[in-house]
Amino acid sequence: MWNYRSVVGIDYFCSIMSSALFSDYNISRQLHRSLDDMGFSVPTPIQEKCFSPIMAGRSMVGIAQTGTGKTLAYLLPLFNLWKFTKEPHPTMVVLVPTRELVIQVEEQARKLAAHNAIRIVGIYGGASINTQKEMLAVGVDLLVATPGRLIDLVTTGNLKLKNVKHLVIDEMDEMFGQGFRPQLLRIFDSLPKRRQNLLFSATITDDISEFLDEHYFGLDRVEAGPASAPAGTVEAIAYKVPNFTTKIDLLEHLLRTDGSMRKVLVFVSTIRMAEYLHERLSARIEEMIGMLHSNRAQNTRFRLLEEFADGKFKVLIATDLAGRGVDIEDVTHVVNFDLSEQAEDYVHRIGRTGRAGKSGVAISLISQHDRMQDIEDFTGISFQFVPLPDEIEFSPVVTEFDKPVIRMKNPLVEDTVSGAAFHEKKAKNMKVNMHMTREQKHKLKYGKPKSKGGNFKKK
Repeated sequence: MWNYRSVVGIDYFCSIMSSALFSDYNISRQLHRSLDDMGFSVPTPIQEKCFSPIMAGRSMVGIAQTGTGKTLAYLLPLFNLWKFTKEPHPTMVVLVPTRELVIQVEEQARKLAAHNAIRIVGIYGGASINTQKEMLAVGVDLLVATPGRLIDLVTTGNLKLKNVKHLVIDEMDEMFGQGFRPQLLRIFDSLPKRRQNLLFSATITDDISEFLDEHYFGLDRVEAGPASAPAGTVEAIAYKVPNFTTKIDLLEHLLRTDGSMRKVLVFVSTIRMAEYLHERLSARIEEMIGMLHSNRAQNTRFRLLEEFADGKFKVLIATDLAGRGVDIEDVTHVVNFDLSEQAEDYVHRIGRTGRAGKSGVAISLISQHDRMQDIEDFTGISFQFVPLPDEIEFSPVVTEFDKPVIRMKNPLVEDTVSGAAFHEKKAKNMKVNMHMTREQKHKLKYGKPKSKGGNFKKK
């Protein structure tokens, strides 16, 4: 497997919070003020364990579940290392897989940099590239970007990476899940060879391990907890539910009777399932229910996340791909309406609650077609079933989602197929989350790869 130097002890893996304080850290007065403004006084384990290696200039891979404070774990030491410069091009680059994550990382970076002069720019596809060119022209220290849009701006000459000293790849498992490996390799070609590499992932898959073997050597490994296990602050329960309609009945009952379900994130596997569930549940519950998937307009997705975060409605239905960008405080419950195809997605789902030491509840509604064993093997934890409430009766209504289905899963787009129903996408929706490099387009058109040119040259 890949080469690393362990810098933490196994007995510390399961701690929830650190015994240290940010006030003990040798960081600038400005950063201390920002941490106070943000209400942060105690670092999480991943934050404590990353600080010294990053400050020492070592490259590392950090393994921690969502909600453990990974973003601050790399931003705090990097901002402490930052030196003022008049150079317009970035010295720090953070790569993330989705537009939503660009927004979230940029937002936290601005809060942390509130009392100093660090220039922060976020770029992603689906927004005006001309506006982004104008922001880059003013100058940038920290660039937060999706891979495709970064390549676009380097190719046009509006962005140069010659000054980059620190490269962060966040949500690396999701990067690989969405097929960004070719883009990452292309970006590497344009970066200085001498740089600090900081890689973060909730899990280390075989593909990631192989990638690390091929492109990195001597990485420090920092782990905040068992990479495949849910956070210890999440109470996980499960119901055996015979079919889809009975699942709707149960979810409605829980929402009506359980007063603790104040902010509920409901995960489903497909866009079609999200739309069907949203339609049926909205007809039964008078209050607003949000729905998040990749076929919804970008502005709509941002608005829904803001309103859900602000408590304007308490239930948000989301697909796995769209849900990766959900970073909402105080989510009380995560509901797995069905189990995801990938065991890693289960960990990501329930990691949306029980964050930063707070408690949360994960509820899984499991039918005979759900692949429970894969998740139990991956996490090492067996599902704990509780009986259905007496008020819930078996529904004889059979839907398209009650039939077993074999999905040909394309990691670049969300699956709209479930059961026997198949709906051809409209032409206007065919470009969702498709990140194709110029080389890929050339090969598709001419049947052979195109030699690299422009600003992307081999070092």
